[in-house]
Amino acid sequence: MIEDVLLRMWEDLIGRVSGPLKFRLILQPAMALFFAFRDGLKDAREGRPAYFWSFFAEPTLRPGRLLEGWRAVGRIFVLAIVIDAIYQYVMLRWFYPGEALITAFVLAFVPYLLLRGPVSRIAKLWRRWATASRPGSGGV
Repeated sequence: MIEDVLLRMWEDLIGRVSGPLKFRLILQPAMALFFAFRDGLKDAREGRPAYFWSFFAEPTLRPGRLLEGWRAVGRIFVLAIVIDAIYQYVMLRWFYPGEALITAFVLAFVPYLLLRGPVSRIAKLWRRWATASRPGSGGV
C-alpha cells in the first residue's frame, strides 16, 4: 500500500517536468533566486552571517531568520501550490496536497536556501576587495 502511494507520487512528480505548466519550473525558482540575491546582498551590507549557516551556528537567530526567509519566498511558495493544484486538476483530475507541498518546497525554498548564503559571502569578499583596492586605504 505505502509502496503504491510512493510509486504514484514519484511518477506524478516526474510527470510535472514534461506536462503543461512546465514554465513554472523555471519561473518560480528564478523568482526565489531573485529574492535570495537581494537578501544575500542585504546580509553582506549588514554584516550578518550566511543565511543557511546561521541556523546551525547561531541558534538564537533561527526563529527570526526563518520568518525573514518565509516573508521573502512565502508568496512564491503559495503561488507554487496554486499552480500545482491547477496542474493536478488538469492532468490527474485529483488534488494530492503532499505532492503540491513537495513541489512548492523544491521550487521556492530550495533555490532560496542554496543561493542566499553564497551571495552574501561573495558580496562580503567583493566589498573587502573594493575597500582594500581604493587609493589611500592601505591596499594595492
